[in-house]
Amino acid sequence: MTDRLTVALAQLNPTVGDIAGNAALARKARADAAAEGADLLLLPELFLSGYQPEDLVLKPFFLDKLEEAASALAAETADGGPDVLLPTPWRGEGVKPRNAVLYLTGGRIETARFKHDLPNYGVFDEKRVFDAGPMPGPISIKGVRVGVPICEDIWTADVVECLDESGAEILLVPNGSPYEDGKEDVRIQLGVNRVRESGLPIAYLNQVGGQDELVYDGSSFVMNPDYSLAIQMPAFESAVSVAVFERTGDGWHCRPGDRVKPPERMESIYRAMTLGLRDYVRKNGFPGVILGMSGGIDSALSAAVAVDALGPQGVHCVMMPSPYTSQESLDDAAAACALLGVRLDEVNIGPAMKAFQDMLAPVFGDTESGVTEENIQSRSRGLTLMAISNKQGAMVLTTGNKSEMSTGYATLYGDMCGGYSVLKDIYKSDVFRLCEWRNEGLTRNDDPLLLGPAGPVMPQRIITKPPSAELKPDQKDQDSLPPYDVLDDILNCLIEREMSVAEIAARGHPPELVQRVWRMLDIAEYKRRQAPPGVKITARAFGRDRRYPITNGFRKIL
Repeated sequence: MTDRLTVALAQLNPTVGDIAGNAALARKARADAAAEGADLLLLPELFLSGYQPEDLVLKPFFLDKLEEAASALAAETADGGPDVLLPTPWRGEGVKPRNAVLYLTGGRIETARFKHDLPNYGVFDEKRVFDAGPMPGPISIKGVRVGVPICEDIWTADVVECLDESGAEILLVPNGSPYEDGKEDVRIQLGVNRVRESGLPIAYLNQVGGQDELVYDGSSFVMNPDYSLAIQMPAFESAVSVAVFERTGDGWHCRPGDRVKPPERMESIYRAMTLGLRDYVRKNGFPGVILGMSGGIDSALSAAVAVDALGPQGVHCVMMPSPYTSQESLDDAAAACALLGVRLDEVNIGPAMKAFQDMLAPVFGDTESGVTEENIQSRSRGLTLMAISNKQGAMVLTTGNKSEMSTGYATLYGDMCGGYSVLKDIYKSDVFRLCEWRNEGLTRNDDPLLLGPAGPVMPQRIITKPPSAELKPDQKDQDSLPPYDVLDDILNCLIEREMSVAEIAARGHPPELVQRVWRMLDIAEYKRRQAPPGVKITARAFGRDRRYPITNGFRKIL
């Protein structure tokens, strides 16, 4: 009878569609596992294809290549090294493939287990591309009966109950669980629930890395039957930890191993933004990013995240003043760029404004100047940034936050123009908090994952001055919007919590204000459909998470 099983938990960063690159990562992890004397290597959910592969798995040629790569990896296990639990899409008996884990041992694919509970909510639509597998039984690995539920299979009790009743002794769970503010505690509680019900130790292995809007934060862990954490892996970075499971008189337990303290909330959000941007830029082959540097807080935070993600050499800032731009904004933009060590160019949009004014005069006639002329300024800036991007190849980084995107306080083809946004799911209230954290939290930067400078990255005045778009004289955001602490609370209630006007008003907000914000939120849906992707942070990010119709008569009840 085997009394020990040593498992290498490979918290890695695959790239969707890069089958050869992902297989190479698996080989490297297996070599590391062999060096640590591991019996088995566990990889994250759908590792060979990358997660989420979406409609790629409906392409037969893609499945052919996955089978070739999996067979090649299986053949390599004939060397006597660690066996492998390889998660991958796999052809099933039905029309669609299945979300699978292959057990590679002795030079072959010994068996497979399939995800039974396919998520179909929020950012997940696995029922669209996968067939569900049957209830899984354990796999005999080195004489140990190992249960391998896949991600969603442990979010309810049924699959683990089936594995327990089938004689499983250890649970190894490959996951593709995207980051969400506060989700670390949810996952731990999930582990507690399954351990309490089964009495089995559980290894929760999550992938790490950015994939379009989603960021996978890792934060993998091993929980023993007494609910203690034997292993806590780092957040937002690749790592391999070795879990040594031993049979004792009262069942299986994992020896204490690596335990890394999870980051606090602001650091966690900041790292998610940084990792999301870094992987979007690098995996899509951009040489860097370019952004408009206004001297305001949103562009300053976006620039800081970009520098921490890509290094100063990968960030190009452009100040684009108009006749309404204050000297204070010019000074603050220059000071922030100096602190970050990035290139700053200045392109005055005054001539573009005059050109549009002259060009449109026959159509506009003697109509009063207003929002149209303000939007022309924003679109002149968008055109400028896109021209530089086309010429130099860097991707335009947009700088709008969730409060603005919620209320439509943004200009299509203007400040919404670009390829990616790191603030898209960050409310303005948290923009201020993140700036304070970044200015104060890194007194010395010896973190290899943050490539920017230590210390402050923007003048304190950028954080404390009233926000303004500076599209007309003496303009302030709160001329058009409620105070951000009030606005963000109402928006959170409407978006994340789906509360009614009466429920929100009961929190102390005037009903007419709640109705006004609700209307702004609804009528801006057409803008959000045309916005670039951005890092998912909250439980209801715009795009794949929150899906509302553009043509929507429900707002007429207001």
